[in-house]
Amino acid sequence: MPHANVKQAVPFFGVTNMESSLGFYVVGLGFEMMRWWIPDRPQDKPDGRIRWCRLERGGVALMLQEFLPERRPKETLGTGVSLSFTCEDALALYREFKSRGIEPRKRPFVGNRLWVVPLTDPDGYHLEFASPTDAPEESELEE
Repeated sequence: MPHANVKQAVPFFGVTNMESSLGFYVVGLGFEMMRWWIPDRPQDKPDGRIRWCRLERGGVALMLQEFLPERRPKETLGTGVSLSFTCEDALALYREFKSRGIEPRKRPFVGNRLWVVPLTDPDGYHLEFASPTDAPEESELEE
């Protein structure tokens, strides 16, 4: 087998409102902004706002870039996109997210022998935080 030169896949989401997305990912989900770009060249339409960033939490990362209004796609963002995060304890994350004001799109459930916490970001990208369990398939978290 050849040397494994590829080290990590980082999802790159186009977003319509960076401020809203950062509220969701940083404030709500606890990601940390590790790198960012604020345009400073006239052709990049500088306005002092973050237009691109790399976020990390634990061993995972994702990147966000805000569309310029004239380049925003007409199609609904996030359609058909689902990102699954493997976790030690998805239910602990569920409780953490709720304490930060983030509500899942439905109650955590068991699917494929995993607790799954389903979320949708402000642009419609689907996220799932999942951890192994022995609970019966199709169980839902009782609160």
